[in-house]
Amino acid sequence: MRRREYDESDARVRPGRGSRPRTKTRPEHRDAVPAMVVAVDRGRWSCVLADGDAAPDDGASAAGDIGTPDPADAADDSGGIPGAADRASNADAAERGGLAGAAAGPTGAASPTGGTGSGGNSPAPIGFRRVVAMRARELGRTPIVVGDNVDLVGDLSGRPDALARIVRVAERRTVLRRTADDTDPFERVVVGNAEQLFIVVALADPPPRTGFVERAMAAAYAGGLQPILCLTKHDLAGESEFASEFTDLDLTIVHGGREDPLEPIRELLHDKLTALLGHSGVGKSTLVNRLVPDAERAVGEVSGVGKGRHTSTQSVALPLPGGGWVIDTPGIRSFGLAHITADDVIHAFADLSGAIEDCPRGCTHLGPPADPECALDELPGKHRRVAAVRLLLAALKSNDPWMTGG
Repeated sequence: MRRREYDESDARVRPGRGSRPRTKTRPEHRDAVPAMVVAVDRGRWSCVLADGDAAPDDGASAAGDIGTPDPADAADDSGGIPGAADRASNADAAERGGLAGAAAGPTGAASPTGGTGSGGNSPAPIGFRRVVAMRARELGRTPIVVGDNVDLVGDLSGRPDALARIVRVAERRTVLRRTADDTDPFERVVVGNAEQLFIVVALADPPPRTGFVERAMAAAYAGGLQPILCLTKHDLAGESEFASEFTDLDLTIVHGGREDPLEPIRELLHDKLTALLGHSGVGKSTLVNRLVPDAERAVGEVSGVGKGRHTSTQSVALPLPGGGWVIDTPGIRSFGLAHITADDVIHAFADLSGAIEDCPRGCTHLGPPADPECALDELPGKHRRVAAVRLLLAALKSNDPWMTGG
């Protein structure tokens, strides 16, 4: 059955085309300016682009004074927008109607530096301007999500009531997807082009769910993101037992509580596009406010039944003062993985992926008794590694509300 993809930005359904959006290129769009989507609200997309790339308009700046462009940014055609350099240099492909930016690598993108400027929920870093845009008619119902690299035409001044048009959407290098549950045929594209997924988990209040972490890791591996586990509230409960569940997966674990130093986290986030994922009440917004002091994200209190109130209602990309971006996503209640197969997860592990080519057809790689001839059991010295990965595979087959926090 052909999968269908759900566009969260406008609550409409369209036939899915994987991570390659449908797009056409008109001759007059060859001079379009590259930008990155930082927020979506009711059919309008907030994008950031290098201030020097926008057409000057009597010295007006975007949504207030966002500062003078950094000289390094001015000399860089990409403007610090992830993937934009490859997109801008691929004008020939755009002229032929191809997807500009398709060759951009996940780690080759530069990130802007500087603090946040004015602009409400969609701040622009110093040297950049924020532009509100609509989707051009020729894009049809092409989904556009936070983190997408796009090309803009029209009024790029960023003044109030100005409206640009998104005329191209670059092929996504990575995709974080989910379904409402494991019976839902509609995939939600949560974030595009993120390089890392910060899975934020509280060690208490609300209690941690190993099943949720495993499912989030599976989604990250399948989408091309590097998962990182960020533990909060370790002053309320010990972490040793919970963290030990992931020892054999080589998962990076950091602490992001109120009193924990931020330097280890800043080093991981530096010059990268990172999505944050977690249940409500785990301290995700608190962490974002510490990383981006001007973010002013709401911090809610945890209710008495152990479930946090939803304090973030939409995804938004925020620039980090030292370079890089974090995408704060709403607290989730479930994380369906109907779109992910066991092979998708195994292929993320280089030391295991080659072995499954010898598995019998239809093997789910769970081992005996379900798969008595699974080739993973024949790998020497990989027993603990295979057992750990099989926990991820088992999580794929269970969408228990207790495991997902629903």
